[in-house]
Amino acid sequence: MSTLQDRPQTRFSAASIRPATEPPELRGSGSRRPARDGVRLLVGQPRGLDHLRFRELGDVLVPGDLLVINNSATVAGQLDGRREDQSPVVVHLANRLADGRRVVELRTAPNAANPTLDGRAGETIELPAGATVTLLEPYPEVGSSPTGVGNRLWRAAVHTPVPLAGYLDRQARPISYGHLGRSFPLDRYQTVFSLRPGSAEMPSAGRPFSTGLVTRLVAAGIQFAPITLHTTVSSPEAGEAPLPEWYAVPEATARMINTARARHRRVIAVGTTATRAVESAADPDGTVRPRMGWTDLVIGPARPVRVVSGLISGWHEPEVSHLLLVEAVAGPDLTQRAYDAAIEQGYLWHEFGDATLLLP
Repeated sequence: MSTLQDRPQTRFSAASIRPATEPPELRGSGSRRPARDGVRLLVGQPRGLDHLRFRELGDVLVPGDLLVINNSATVAGQLDGRREDQSPVVVHLANRLADGRRVVELRTAPNAANPTLDGRAGETIELPAGATVTLLEPYPEVGSSPTGVGNRLWRAAVHTPVPLAGYLDRQARPISYGHLGRSFPLDRYQTVFSLRPGSAEMPSAGRPFSTGLVTRLVAAGIQFAPITLHTTVSSPEAGEAPLPEWYAVPEATARMINTARARHRRVIAVGTTATRAVESAADPDGTVRPRMGWTDLVIGPARPVRVVSGLISGWHEPEVSHLLLVEAVAGPDLTQRAYDAAIEQGYLWHEFGDATLLLP
């Protein structure tokens, strides 16, 4: 598995974070349950930090701000499997490759808490309803996983008794990891922007937006520009480089971004996925072109951001590539102050957790 050459400068202990174990609208009871836009929002700016609710986002943005959102929809991709020795395993089906194969990850049963690194080329895993997945070769390249000897991800052939999309609709559940208390329906993993199915994991920075909040922001002069980036499985293990992902930046979005920058307006990416897509379509001078295809861009000290001037994001664990991207947008100092405050104030991590808006 390829590894990052740069490392995030932000320092904190993974043991100090509090994971969100369920969607906010299922926490608490009755009227005390927060809505999607009721999660906490930490706003970080050079002048200081503010603690709000996400529904108060309009109090921070100004007319002319441009929010770049990801309209990719999440697809179910987690299945229970049985290995050739009959031991149980959790199988994550990620993105479809150009040759029709799939990226597959094996994780420990029953809740995918840890990677399984002892897969071997040629191994066939039984899936529900007569389907199988056969491991072909390590992905993206042969090498040792930073988590131990072996490979976390595989290029694999998937065989299903019916077309794969229909099979996954009936047999799979959304990809999740050990921090969740139980499985949740697929609609809990969609954002209000979800239009184009293809993400293995939810583009979660957009989840706190509600229809009402979007309406209020548009009425206040905030603009929205869509991109598509289909997420692959995340890299929760330390030191792994981000995997290639398919993206599209349409002509209208490129035009809106270039106009906003020409008028000295803020271009605020909703999530690391939106940031990666926009920056993948940017020329060295920051001009954004309509583009689509696969991106292997790693944003960090070696390739700083050219376009994005602010970021709405969830909270990321130490050493992961997402945190390196956050630092590239916000700067290490502001990022460190925000993360220190989030830990001190008990903000919740992961896909159903709280959010931050960083405006360097």
